[in-house]
Amino acid sequence: MKKKSILLHTCCAPCASTSGERLINEGWDITLFYSNSNIYPETEYLKRLDSAVKLADIWKVTLITDSWDHEQWRKYVKGYEKEQEGGNRCSLCFEFNLRRTADKAKELGFTAFTTTLTLGPYKNSKVIFNIASVFPGFIEYNFKKKNGFNRSVELSREYGLYRQNYCGCEFSR
Repeated sequence: MKKKSILLHTCCAPCASTSGERLINEGWDITLFYSNSNIYPETEYLKRLDSAVKLADIWKVTLITDSWDHEQWRKYVKGYEKEQEGGNRCSLCFEFNLRRTADKAKELGFTAFTTTLTLGPYKNSKVIFNIASVFPGFIEYNFKKKNGFNRSVELSREYGLYRQNYCGCEFSR
């Protein structure tokens, strides 16, 4: 029986660890898509990418890396720099990353995609689902459920993954 394929937007390896584990256990053949132009500085982006590469190697899955275009992301969130964490800037950031993932899924012929963003304890999954609902093929997964965040901490330790201490952009530091 052929497995179902899904493109998993990967914000970081710790979040992908639990999200991917759950998808694999449900019978999905996953491809990781590291798309994070919001992350700043570039050295932080590269640390997170290194961990995503490590996770893909451990699981023997494909990792696709999107280009890092922080200036394009900054233009997308322009005017919302002073917003509190979880506000409109974050919603725009989610939209930016999900649009890029939807475009990549379409380009590569994936009929399904989802995101690791719902694992974050400070991210509102309903907001993410609402934003993503306009993109064909998006499947809602609330990876916070079933003790998801704590499982990501466990898997990060087990795999030796880099765990960051802020969401990613210069405004969340």
